[in-house]
Amino acid sequence: MDPFEAGAGSILRQPKAVWATAGASVVAFMGIGLVDPILPSIATGLHASASQVSLLFTSYFLITAIAMLVTGFVSSRIGGKKTLLLGLAFVVVFAGLAGTSDTVGQLVGYRAGWGLGNALFVSTALAVIVGAAAGGSAAAILLYESALGLGMACGPLLGAVLGDASWRYPFFGTAFLMAVGFLCIAAFLREQPKPARKTSLLDPVRALGHGGLASAAISAFFYNYTFFTVLAFTPFVLNMTPYKSGAVFFAWGVLLAVFSVLVAPRMQQRFGSLKVLGGSLVLLAADVLVLGYGNHTAAVVCTILSGAFIGVNNTVYTELALGVSDAPRPVASAGYNFVRWFAAAAAPYFAPKIEEWTDIHVPFVVAAVTAVLGAAVVAVRRRSLTHKAEELEPKHATEDGVSAFAG
Repeated sequence: MDPFEAGAGSILRQPKAVWATAGASVVAFMGIGLVDPILPSIATGLHASASQVSLLFTSYFLITAIAMLVTGFVSSRIGGKKTLLLGLAFVVVFAGLAGTSDTVGQLVGYRAGWGLGNALFVSTALAVIVGAAAGGSAAAILLYESALGLGMACGPLLGAVLGDASWRYPFFGTAFLMAVGFLCIAAFLREQPKPARKTSLLDPVRALGHGGLASAAISAFFYNYTFFTVLAFTPFVLNMTPYKSGAVFFAWGVLLAVFSVLVAPRMQQRFGSLKVLGGSLVLLAADVLVLGYGNHTAAVVCTILSGAFIGVNNTVYTELALGVSDAPRPVASAGYNFVRWFAAAAAPYFAPKIEEWTDIHVPFVVAAVTAVLGAAVVAVRRRSLTHKAEELEPKHATEDGVSAFAG
């Protein structure tokens, strides 16, 4: 049965707790792309270079990667609601502090604290939504993935609107919205049952001993380098006003949401997960090459178009990671994300550095190569990536894992 048909009638009839968590999830994912349209403004305001400002992504995702070893440990001991509230509290405090920064070093440090809070929140939110939702897991997962897509699309838009007045305002706006989310979850969400077994700090690392999960993580590592070259470096290449840059990345986010939630599952059902993933990675590589070598109009079009390939990849990678091994899904997800988020930390730092060492085209050549390497891992390790549950009947998502993007 199509998961969308199964959830269509019930997705809008959810308890207040589900809407509170989903709403906070939208804001959490907005925080990832929020700084995109204002990166040049931040560089000007703090007298920083592109490589220094790009560290906003590096510190954020480096802490996120390391935190993946901690989130399961924490949530299995204090429960889902308290973990969500702890994560939201971190975001409120550090997003607010980010808006007060006087130097790029302070801003990078505050983004690291923000990344820890976001990791605690997003790694727990889907499990909480599934546990509290009405209408089964299909409706809950669709609601969560929709929140993810909406957040990724609206983050750059909010950053542009608030950032047009001052680069500080998007950070204050995020702190305010997350504070509202904190109050809603505190008021409407009941505590979820704790897992029967507590997760240790090393469980995610041990899970990577499975060849299929390790292969998915390595392939996703290469892919994430490409993804975050587009997300963190392209705003400097486009060199547009916050409003125009926000519009470009809003369109990018809309395509990401549509292809992640609606298109990817149908393509998987028709062609199989690995063929879809390999083809999408190769097309993404071609797209970023044109982005890097085309004129300004081509760069804008290819930036937006990359959202479609990224949306497909995010969904398929998550399903592979969470279904390819016999490890508990939260543990498998933590191990997988521990590996791949290091690339999200590396790309924003190395892309502008590579431009400084060479020219503006080469960072996109490197990004294209990493996308092809991701596809090569899928091709070479195809046998280990095909789960006994059958590739031709892929699951749309997981009941106790995490989302296609932030999972």
